[in-house]
Amino acid sequence: MESISRRKLLRNGSQAIAGGVCISSVLPATASAKIAAPPVVGVDYYEKLGVRPFINAAGTYTILSASTLPDEVQAAVALAAQKPVHLMELHKAAGEYLAKRLRCEAALVTSGAAAGIKLATAACITRGNQSAIANIPADMHGLKNEIIVQKAHRYDYDHSFRDCGARLVDVETLEEYERAFTDRTVMTQFFNAAEGGRISREDWVRVAHKHGVPCFNDAAADVPPISNLWNYTGMGFDLVAFSGGKGLRGPQCTGLLLGKKDLIDAAALNNSPYSDTVGRGMKVAKEEIIGLVAAVDWFLKQDDAAMEAEFRKRTGTIAERVQSVPTVQARVFIPEVANHVPHLLITYDMNRVKLSAHDVMQKMREGNPRIELNPATGGGPASAGLPGGNNVIIVGVWMLQPGEDQIVARRLQEVLAEAAK
Repeated sequence: MESISRRKLLRNGSQAIAGGVCISSVLPATASAKIAAPPVVGVDYYEKLGVRPFINAAGTYTILSASTLPDEVQAAVALAAQKPVHLMELHKAAGEYLAKRLRCEAALVTSGAAAGIKLATAACITRGNQSAIANIPADMHGLKNEIIVQKAHRYDYDHSFRDCGARLVDVETLEEYERAFTDRTVMTQFFNAAEGGRISREDWVRVAHKHGVPCFNDAAADVPPISNLWNYTGMGFDLVAFSGGKGLRGPQCTGLLLGKKDLIDAAALNNSPYSDTVGRGMKVAKEEIIGLVAAVDWFLKQDDAAMEAEFRKRTGTIAERVQSVPTVQARVFIPEVANHVPHLLITYDMNRVKLSAHDVMQKMREGNPRIELNPATGGGPASAGLPGGNNVIIVGVWMLQPGEDQIVARRLQEVLAEAAK
C-alpha cells in the first residue's frame, strides 16, 4: 500500500472520509450500558509533582503561568479534547470566525504573541513564496529583510524577527524614519506598550503606507479595553499580535495574529503544521485553538466599566486592611497602555516598617497560602510603566479568584504589622 506523506495529508485532508461504521449502532443497548465507564476523577498533579500553586496577586506574567481560564473556556477545552479534527480545517474555521468577531480581514491562532511576531515577519518576507518559506533564514538571496523600528521600541523579543533572517534598522525621529526606507525594507515594527518613542502610531502607519510597506504592531498585553482588539487594525496596522493567555483569559500558549488577508494567509503558510518552515515548532493544539475562540467569545461579553469597578473593589479591600499599619499608604494606579487595569501601590516609611518591599514579597511567597506579588515590587523589573522602589509594593488584583482579595489583604497586613513592631 502506498504510504501517505505528511505534505499529501495536509493537501488532501479536507476531503471527506466515507464508509465509517458507528459502533454504537451495532451494539445492543444493554451492552452499551454495561461497558459505560465510571466518571473519571482528575489527579492533582501539582500536588503529585510537588509543585506548589499560589494566589496570583501579580498579573498575567508568562513566568507565573499568565491568566486562569474562565469556567466556560475550561469546559470548551475539555469538550474539544474528546474528539479529533483535521487541524488545517480547524485553523481555517477559527480564523474566519475570529476575523468576523474582531472586525478585521483575517485572523490566525498562534502559539503566543511571540509566535505572532515571528509569523508576521515571515509573512512579510516570504509573501507565499514556497522557496523562500523553505529556505529562510539560511538563504535570504533576493529577499527583502530590513525592518524599521524606533530605537525606544527595541526589546527582549528581537529574536523573533532575527529568526526569520531580518535585520532591524533603528530610527528615532520622523525625519530619520522617512529616510530609512530602502528597496530592502520589508516591514515596520511598532511596540504598542513602549514607554518611549517620538513617532506616533498614526505617523508610523502613514509613512510606511506612503512607501508601500506593511506595519506590524505588537500589542500583546493591551487588552482591556476590549475595543483594542479592533482599534489598531482599524487604525491601519496591517498586522497586530495579541497574547491569548493574558487579558483575554485564554490558554497560555495561544496568541492572535490579526490583519490583512494576504499577509495572514502568508503567515499561515509559515506556521505549523506545515513542515520545513520557521513556525513548525510553534504548534497549537486543537484544545488551544478552541480555548482561544471560547476566550474571545467570553471576553466580548464582558464590560470594561464593570471589570474596572470589580478591580477597584478588590484594591479597596486590600488598601483598607494594610493602611491600619502605621505609615502605610495605598493608592490605585492604572498603567497607560499594557495591563491597563487598576493596580494597588502600597508605600510606607521604612524607619517604621523595618522591611524592604522585596522582603515583603519573599515572605508572601513563602507563606501559607503562597502569594505572588507583582514583580516590579521592591524595585524589581518594572513593566508597563509600573513604578518601583525599596518601599513600594505592587499588587495586581485582576487575576485574583473570588475571595482571594481578602486573603491577600490579611497576609499583607500581618507581614507589615509584624515588621512595624
